[in-house]
Amino acid sequence: MELSDANLQTLTEYLKKTLDPDPAVRRPAEKFLESVEGSQNYPLLLLTLLEKSQENVIKVCASVTFKNYIKRNWRIVGILVEDEPNKICESDRIAIKANIVPLMLSSPEQIQKQLSDAISIIGREDFPQKWPDLLTEMVNRFQSGDFHVINGVLRTAHSLFKRYRHEFKSNELWTEIKLVLDAFALPLTNLFKATIELCSTHANDASALKVLFSSLILIAKLFYSLNFQDLPEFFEDNMETWMTNFHSLLTLDNKLLQTDDEEEAGLLELLKSQICDNAALYAQKYDEEFQPYLPRFVTAIWNLLVTTGQEVKYDLLVSNAIQFLASVCERPHYKHLFEDQNTLTSICEKVIVPNMEFRAADEEAFEDNSEEYIRRDLEGSDIDTRRRAACDLVRGLCKFFEGPVTGIFSGYVNSMLQEYAKNPSVNWKHKDAAIYLVTSLASKAQTQKHGITQANELVNLTEFFVNHIQPDLKSATVNEFPVLKADGIKYIMIFRNQVPKEQLLMSIPLLINHLQAESIVVHTYAAHALERLFTMRGTNNTTLITAAEMAPFVEVLLTNLFKALTLPGSSENEYIMKAIMRSFSLLQESIIPYIPSVITQLTQKLLAVSKNPSKPHFNHYMFESICLSIRITCKANPEAVGSFEEALFLVFTEILQNDVQEFIPYVFQVMSLLLEMHKNEIPSSYMALFPHLLQPVLWERTGNIPPLVRLLQAYLERGASTIASAAADKIPGLLGVFQKLIASKANDHQGFYLLNSIIEHMPPESVDQYRKQIFILLFQRLQNSKTTKFIKSFLVFINLYCIRYGALALQEIFDSIQPKMFGMVLEKIIIPEIQKVSGQVEKKICAVGITKILTECPPMMDTEYTKLWIPLLQALIGLFELPEDDTIPDEEHFIDIEDTPGYQTAFSQLAFAGKKEHDPVGQMVNNPRIHLAQSLHKLSTACPGRVLSMLSTSLNAEALQYLQGYLQAASVSLL
Repeated sequence: MELSDANLQTLTEYLKKTLDPDPAVRRPAEKFLESVEGSQNYPLLLLTLLEKSQENVIKVCASVTFKNYIKRNWRIVGILVEDEPNKICESDRIAIKANIVPLMLSSPEQIQKQLSDAISIIGREDFPQKWPDLLTEMVNRFQSGDFHVINGVLRTAHSLFKRYRHEFKSNELWTEIKLVLDAFALPLTNLFKATIELCSTHANDASALKVLFSSLILIAKLFYSLNFQDLPEFFEDNMETWMTNFHSLLTLDNKLLQTDDEEEAGLLELLKSQICDNAALYAQKYDEEFQPYLPRFVTAIWNLLVTTGQEVKYDLLVSNAIQFLASVCERPHYKHLFEDQNTLTSICEKVIVPNMEFRAADEEAFEDNSEEYIRRDLEGSDIDTRRRAACDLVRGLCKFFEGPVTGIFSGYVNSMLQEYAKNPSVNWKHKDAAIYLVTSLASKAQTQKHGITQANELVNLTEFFVNHIQPDLKSATVNEFPVLKADGIKYIMIFRNQVPKEQLLMSIPLLINHLQAESIVVHTYAAHALERLFTMRGTNNTTLITAAEMAPFVEVLLTNLFKALTLPGSSENEYIMKAIMRSFSLLQESIIPYIPSVITQLTQKLLAVSKNPSKPHFNHYMFESICLSIRITCKANPEAVGSFEEALFLVFTEILQNDVQEFIPYVFQVMSLLLEMHKNEIPSSYMALFPHLLQPVLWERTGNIPPLVRLLQAYLERGASTIASAAADKIPGLLGVFQKLIASKANDHQGFYLLNSIIEHMPPESVDQYRKQIFILLFQRLQNSKTTKFIKSFLVFINLYCIRYGALALQEIFDSIQPKMFGMVLEKIIIPEIQKVSGQVEKKICAVGITKILTECPPMMDTEYTKLWIPLLQALIGLFELPEDDTIPDEEHFIDIEDTPGYQTAFSQLAFAGKKEHDPVGQMVNNPRIHLAQSLHKLSTACPGRVLSMLSTSLNAEALQYLQGYLQAASVSLL
């Protein structure tokens, strides 16, 4: 694309159309942009537009498009994925890096943020090696005195350096951080001091203060990132400057920076929150160096906590401040600060209890923003909530003072419960806080999978459960006190390992009943609790709760779960769908009587959500539930597969016709499962679909490849003869798919899966004419890019070929491509690499194949190939007896399929559509070692004396010993 006005105009029009709410206008525009993004100058046209366009909306749209383009395409995946070409040419890369920093600094804030993100994405790949002048260019801008520019630099530096907070330690990382510190630490410290001074100078100028405090927040964040991995010498030497100023900022209060907004944190709160984080970092990691400053920070943060109000805008500040105290009280040498009973009482009374209260804002979230509430409360994304921080502080204090803290809180819990009992409808929040306190006191260690794994011995959890939790759940009306109901259900969920099994069994009907609650939080928690209980393991690894114990509740459980999906706000509730899946999995054949109604409801739901799939987890569990219905029913009655096909195929056809990308990989997996259920021929409905599965466009999407390969394998397993007779013209298409997959390092193993099925199942005459071409393609790939994964798959394939067509056929096809090729393959590939093969079935295939080459291939006994006979036998005994060679050359660490850039729907494997491992050798050979002994015996009978003399002169002693063991076990001897 030329950098011309005409192209700028075209791009402007298409960008406008991508903002159109009408999909008929928007989608073609998105497709057009996708089609041109590989063209040279495309990113430069976008940058020109965001600099020169007269329309603000186009500038913003161009900046977002540019950032997303960089996100998708900047990373060069390199030699690993040939299918993903490098979409940004070198000249564009150079031009982008030369222009982006000045452009970002001169842009308005909205665009500056997008470009700053783009710089950090480029920086992640190119900095420092391929972009050495980035830092100097940024640091030089500190001198400008223009805070719009300075904040742009700080924002970019923050997004560039924040990865230091979660990178693993490595020499490259240390080298990079050192480089950054050398260039950046001193200018940052000077900027920090200068900004603080300017804050005093402009103490009465609100607009100046806003800009300066935005800078201070970014500086404090940079301080955190640069100090996270280790304490840099520079910051240790300048600790006085940083800590004195941080401390005075913590105690600063300026009326001009206070906001009226009760929800949104202001600059002052954000800055103080970050300083609490910085202090906690030093207290945890560098406590020795930080010790002189610690007492004054504890005092300042304590005062901050006691004087800060309950408004939502202070949540982050309060939670970070409490987290600071939590991190300090856990360190043995700060223990003395908290030992005094009065101090503990004061912390409990003034910090913990007030911050555990259920506030109006929490109530609002519970009722109106339940999804966010659940995410925070159940999934632990409540890192920044006051409750979570208070809970962490309780755990921290219990480390050294469990007895006194439990004593103080028991008093609070009792008085809160008494308050509640006086007037439940008014005082229910007291009970909520009491339950929360008990939970945080009792839980010492917790995991998502198992709930509480370690509990405080001083708290009687079962007694509390029976006296205070069960009565709420037993009450006749499921809709009163929804918050307390949710607390009660969460209590069961968290302490499921501590509460006795009989209490859990008594709770199950109560939980099933609460699936009908109107409150989204309550019926979601009920579903989640049931799902967690159903996964608990009892003795000998069976489920703790058995299908027999659930028998009385099956009907009401299934009815209420599906009814819950019709409640307002829960039509795509992933917790309910996961509970449906888990119930099917636990109940197994008990659900068969209900399947007709269940599958109807699931297909209706599938049809509804396929119009606009937006909840990936929900969709995944829905398909898992469909697979379970099929498996459980067809296990009892294989004929039932037809009724599932009737129910599902209409919806599946619609999904495939409308190209619902998110669902297509799932549809292929369910179809494979159904097709594998057929015992005889392939039904005609499947054969009609077969040609469509070979269309190249389906194979362009990475997410389609694994399920499509499996589906084609199912076609080959069930209907190879039908394909050979009725669809022989499709065999080249099938091999075309193999050819495409084999060319890609990410998907070559999938190509081999397909090829192995073709070799194993197709009638030999139907693939005769293509065989030589298949081998030539494989050799070309071996020559161009040989990888460990490819070699392993190649070895399995040639041995499978040998088993299927005979060792002589294998030798003949190799030597027909090039004379003496068979010997080269044995010498250069099979003998040195066979140890790399992994997997039971794969090893068995290779063992049986090599045995055939040794004992059923005449040229191995009387041509120049004979010299390879002993090395090959030795390699085979090595495959049996030596550990697997799992070394991978350095240049070959594979990217995950998920990592391939571009507009890809990732493939998600359905656990309940899983395929049994298929053994093509099967019963033909049970024990490959004995099979080798028997085959050698047969060979020695045919040519007496030859085998024994070769063995005695050349085979190494250890291998010979193993071989004698095999012969003994097989009760045969060599002649």
